[in-house]
Amino acid sequence: MELVIMKEKQAVTSSLQVAETFDKTHKDVLEAYDNLMKQGVAENSADLFWEDKYQHPQNKQYYRVVFMNRDGFSLLAMGFTGKKATQFKLKYIDAFNEMEQVIRHSTVPTTIEDMMIYQLEEMKEVKTDVSMLKDTMRISGQQEYEINQKGKLKVVEVLGGKESVAYSKIGKKLFSNFWSEFKRHFMVPRYGELPRLKFDDAIEFIDLWLPSTELRLEINQLNRQQKLFEGEDNE
Repeated sequence: MELVIMKEKQAVTSSLQVAETFDKTHKDVLEAYDNLMKQGVAENSADLFWEDKYQHPQNKQYYRVVFMNRDGFSLLAMGFTGKKATQFKLKYIDAFNEMEQVIRHSTVPTTIEDMMIYQLEEMKEVKTDVSMLKDTMRISGQQEYEINQKGKLKVVEVLGGKESVAYSKIGKKLFSNFWSEFKRHFMVPRYGELPRLKFDDAIEFIDLWLPSTELRLEINQLNRQQKLFEGEDNE
């Protein structure tokens, strides 16, 4: 199955092909598409996606399939992360470029107006490719280090410092809690996979982060006990 095909004079791919390429089930890809629709994409979806039916070769039953152009694919695949996912996205960019070249060469512009439109479309495609790469590119090594250090400092601060009882008693627990919340908030498997566009949001998240009320109470209680013991030693 080809990554990109020509359908109604457009370069498109299908949810079936996306599922096969990214090693996902077709059900998962359709769920990702449905979630996009729920997030407000439905208003402009006619220019990006269209639904159809396909016949399964084995049971001959008809099932739902979604076709998408380059912009629709970019939007859908934005949530697919990881090294392999990035490689697949780059392959799709190449496939879209090749198919769009075929379509363009089959319709040679004959007027000045058509030539201007042709040139504008080429410029738009280059900008789209660059924009997609920026959206999917992960943070740099320096940014990853900065997030790691700021995250550690934040947790230590919340615990009351490295000399506090809370640090020695529940430090590991709080570090685990912080990074779990970070990854869940940004929907990444590890903080190093954070998209570069989300770096500023990550810094803001760290600055504003606080543990749950239950954990804060536990920290305060542990550190209060420390102060009481120190007070008794000074008497």
